[in-house]
This record gives sequence, structure tokens and C-alpha cells, in this order.
Amino acid sequence: MKLAYLFLLTTAAAFAQPFSFGVKGGVPLTDFVNAAKTQNFTATSSTDRYIVGPTVELRLPFGLGVEFDVLYRHFGYGTVGGITTTSTAKDTTSSAWEFPLLAKYRFKGKLFRPFVDAGVSWDKLSGLTQSVRSTVASVTSTTSTPLELNNSTSRGFVMGGGVDIKVLLIHFSPEVRYTRWGSAHFVDPIGLISSKQNQAEFLLGITF
Repeated sequence: MKLAYLFLLTTAAAFAQPFSFGVKGGVPLTDFVNAAKTQNFTATSSTDRYIVGPTVELRLPFGLGVEFDVLYRHFGYGTVGGITTTSTAKDTTSSAWEFPLLAKYRFKGKLFRPFVDAGVSWDKLSGLTQSVRSTVASVTSTTSTPLELNNSTSRGFVMGGGVDIKVLLIHFSPEVRYTRWGSAHFVDPIGLISSKQNQAEFLLGITF
């Protein structure tokens, strides 16, 4: 009986690990790509104003924690222009998946606990599609590897801060987060399109 009782206590402790699960959503504070203009070409960029994805955290003693997120965003850009009678228009859309792994520290408090976090993040482009229309032949072609694509993955350093607000069993965690990416996804040979390696975003986490 004692052995069975010890087994039950061990099993219960294993399933009682301080994990919290939930969702994060927010808005990017910076565009995903920069767009420029030259004498013959004009580029534009658009970043959908939402970020969303699941989050999980292992809460440790002394206010420490380890958080892992999977964040999704969508963006696009276009270029148009040409020389003399030749004109080309390009429209590009893509999704980006971000995987931040963060160490977190919460300061003391009951209902309101300020926190800071820092770590690394991986970024992966998905569904990249570029359509190219030429006025000369009046045809449209598509590609998933545009000329300005430098790489489809990147890794960067993340840091942020916010406050953890506990309401009954729910935690609300507004946060401002900054990421410095180690490499650019896009490098345009003529300088119309380039990725922003400095990224800022506002996020709100809701966890249980």
C-alpha cells in the first residue's frame, strides 16, 4: 500500500507541473519590408496589422519562467515600372512564422507583476508567391523564389517587457517586444525592397 501511495503521489506531482497555456495576439509596430522608389520603378509594401498564435510557459520558482510562442503574420509588397515602352508589375505575398524561446523574470506582486524577458527566435517564410505581369507580352507568371529573396529563414535576438495581470484564474500579459534578426529575408539588387532586421511588436497574452 505504501508503494502504491508513493506512486500515486509521484504521478500527481508529475501532472501538476506549473505549465500555462494560452494565446498571444497583437500588432506589428514596424513593417516587415522597406519599400523605395527610383527614377523608373516604384515599390510599395503592406503588413497586415495582426500577429496571432499559441503560447506555453513553464513557471519556475523565484519569479522565473521559460516561454515558447508560435506567432503568425502576413505581409506583401509590389513593384511597378520599366524603361521606355516596357513595363513590369510584380505582386508578392507571404506569411511568416516566428518561434521565440524566452527566459522570463517576474517581479514580485499579487495582481500586477511586471516582467522582462529575453531569448532567441527563429523565423520561417511560408507560402511565398510572386506574380509578374509584363505589358509587352501581356502574360502573367508566378514564382516562389523571386530574385530579391535572400533566404527563407532567419534567427535573431529577442527582448521585451510588460506586466502580468491576474484576474481569477486568467493571466493577461500586455508586452512590447523587440527582435533583432541576424539576416535579411529580402535584398533587392536595385534597392527597391529590403527586409527590416529591427522588428517591434505589441502583444497581449491570455493564459490559464
